Amino acid sequence: MNAKAIPTHTPTRYAGLELLSSAAVVLDRSQSIVYLNPAAENLLRISQRAALGRGLFQVIGVTPELVSAIMKSLSNKWGYSGQNIQIERGDEVFHVDCTVTPLEDDAGGLLIELRPVDQQLRARREERLVELQLRHRELMRNLAHEIKNPLGGIRGAAQLLEHELPNPALREYTQVIIKETDRLQDLMQRLLQPHQGMQPAPTNIHEILERVRSLVLAEFPKTLTVRRDYDTSLPEMTADREQLIQAVLNIARNAAQAMAAAPEHSGQITLRTRAVRQVTLLKHRWKLAIEIQVIDNGPGIPRNILERMFYPLVSGREGGTGLGLSIAQSFVQQHQGTIECESRPGHTQFIIRLPVA
Repeated sequence: MNAKAIPTHTPTRYAGLELLSSAAVVLDRSQSIVYLNPAAENLLRISQRAALGRGLFQVIGVTPELVSAIMKSLSNKWGYSGQNIQIERGDEVFHVDCTVTPLEDDAGGLLIELRPVDQQLRARREERLVELQLRHRELMRNLAHEIKNPLGGIRGAAQLLEHELPNPALREYTQVIIKETDRLQDLMQRLLQPHQGMQPAPTNIHEILERVRSLVLAEFPKTLTVRRDYDTSLPEMTADREQLIQAVLNIARNAAQAMAAAPEHSGQITLRTRAVRQVTLLKHRWKLAIEIQVIDNGPGIPRNILERMFYPLVSGREGGTGLGLSIAQSFVQQHQGTIECESRPGHTQFIIRLPVA
């Protein structure tokens, strides 16, 4: 008995599906998989080589709505669509919008497109948040410019007054004015800092994370451990090294400070890197992106702050300026990347995705 040969290359007639953002699965007449595009490999967590020749419902769980759409499309030679269909992938369950289209070729197969619902919601949420944050940031910069000039005048007047005071004991009050003015000037400068231009160069992401790791451990040597979980096969990327160090450091330092506030708690941060293929970032499609995860086991971010934590001057820590995460997001966006956060008590995860051009 001769085994059926299964091609491992991409057939030329399916080459146009390679760059689709939706997951494309092509079935033959017997409903066996003959092609997966990269987005489908990511979504279904299986390579094309491993999937070829297998039935679709051997790869994903049997879904009545999808079965019905396939049968109708085959019998009527017409396309069918379904919304919010539940798909099982191993132990994981997710929801997709689906389109089944008969192919007009000798194979008589089907093209199935799957678009994750949560991915669409996340993309719309990213667009809305980016727009709101740009407005907030521009407002803060305008305020910073307006505040900086009067602060200089206040500081100069306080210094002149200090020299004219007959009683040296009264200089304590002018020193309060000068120090508080300096603090506010520093705050205004930090608000304006993300506006600086980038200095891109070939960059290894793990060198950046190692620098962040050494800085955080130097600041919190007794209360913190930092684990590494790196994908060492990741390529270099073109980036501003100092900006990315500052972005990741701001996130890691926030986590370390939150955990240090509870001395009985053993603080741990995990720095993890992964490759993400065929991903959409800020409306642009990229073949490859680097994902950085900064995970901590701290108390978590309060729910009332979680949606606003990237806005300037929003902080959940007493004495915090609320600028660290805003600056981090600004630097990541300058690299055409995205940053998001998931948090619950005992587990907070920041996810940075940066495209590799």
